[in-house]
Amino acid sequence: MTNSAAELVALLDLERLEDNLFRGDNPPESWPFRARVFGGQVLAQALVAAQRTVDAAGAHSMHAYFLLAGDPRVPIIYDVERVRDGRSFATRRTVAIQHGRPIFIMSVSFHREEPGLEHQLDIDMVVPSPEEVPGIGELPAEVLARLPAPVLAYWQRPRPIELKPVGLGETVAAPRRAVWFRASGALPDEEGLHRAVLAYASDMTLLEATTALHGTSVLGESLQVASLDHALWLHRPFRADDWLLYTQDSPSAAGARGLARGLIYDRAGRLVASVAQEGLIRPMRPAGPPPAQASA
Repeated sequence: MTNSAAELVALLDLERLEDNLFRGDNPPESWPFRARVFGGQVLAQALVAAQRTVDAAGAHSMHAYFLLAGDPRVPIIYDVERVRDGRSFATRRTVAIQHGRPIFIMSVSFHREEPGLEHQLDIDMVVPSPEEVPGIGELPAEVLARLPAPVLAYWQRPRPIELKPVGLGETVAAPRRAVWFRASGALPDEEGLHRAVLAYASDMTLLEATTALHGTSVLGESLQVASLDHALWLHRPFRADDWLLYTQDSPSAAGARGLARGLIYDRAGRLVASVAQEGLIRPMRPAGPPPAQASA
């Protein structure tokens, strides 16, 4: 594994404090841009904590709310409630805690594998293969020059997930985007780990779909941006260290909030996961003189 992939695996290897209590560390100091905890990290660690309280069933859906920004200076405590254990399904509720307060809550449902009906929505956009999509270091200079500095810095940032955005910097006619992603190194053959890595990556780039039509970016400085909630459904087995296609769209943006949806396919075109997220996308007010004081 590359260092960053190995570090991601270590990041998701929680310390068990009690039967239902776990501690997760934050990324090492070598990872840049640690002003606050990345939401995908909390999603993935909370899923790992829940998985470690369930036997012989795999997570198939999770619904989460981000309550407070995480503090990267201190570990995160994950408290798992064993809500239900049935013959086919199990339910867990995970609360992430820092400084004595919940910063994140998530419900996870687990299902024992069984046969059933099958269908899927196929990919409905033309997307080049990951080998045909240039990495950020392979883009022409004129494309890089069109990207705002914060956007370019985001795509050039070292990370444990390799990203290849399709059509980066191009004007779009609809609020839709696509990006190929995979772990930056080979992962162990552990299905729960691959689910957690996909959960980690599912929080990357998704809210960009909410700004695609508006000539701005959640990566820039003109918006105050925060993930509000996150829902993830896992449909079929997959490997997170092979290329996965993340198609994204935004059916609505209004009231300083935007809704983004995503479908994740493997290289063979199998739909492996679905995602939905609402985020705060509040325009920043320009700095100016303070309002005049009313006279008494």
